[in-house]
Amino acid sequence: MKRLVIALVLAPLAACLHDDRASRDRGAAGWQENVPTIKQPGKRRCSSYAQSGAAKRCEEAEYLAQIYVRRLSTGDQVCLQGGFGDTPSAACAARAAVVDTSNDLLLLEVREAKPDSKWFNKEQNQFWFEEGALVDLYLIDHGY
Repeated sequence: MKRLVIALVLAPLAACLHDDRASRDRGAAGWQENVPTIKQPGKRRCSSYAQSGAAKRCEEAEYLAQIYVRRLSTGDQVCLQGGFGDTPSAACAARAAVVDTSNDLLLLEVREAKPDSKWFNKEQNQFWFEEGALVDLYLIDHGY
């Protein structure tokens, strides 16, 4: 009987407790997902070099980018601006870490960004990147 009385007294209090913080759910993407997704471009960057001598070099760089992106795993540090695909150095304008992976997606958290970076004021924010978006970022940072 004593337990029943305690339960009846505590039940309304438990209903008042809830978490007001923004959700960081990393579940399956859908209408409940609150982490932005950076999509791959609609057109492959190397297709613009089809009639030039740079086409083969671009395709080789694209192949290397795909290998690099597919080998990334949770805990890896990457340079989001100023050298994606290279070990983050002083030249890196924005550093991030891989915090989760999914099919064809990597969740990156911006850890540090210089004031002149497009990622400035986005520190500690997370973004899902499609694999193709990271491959495109690699090609941009390598001059294509």
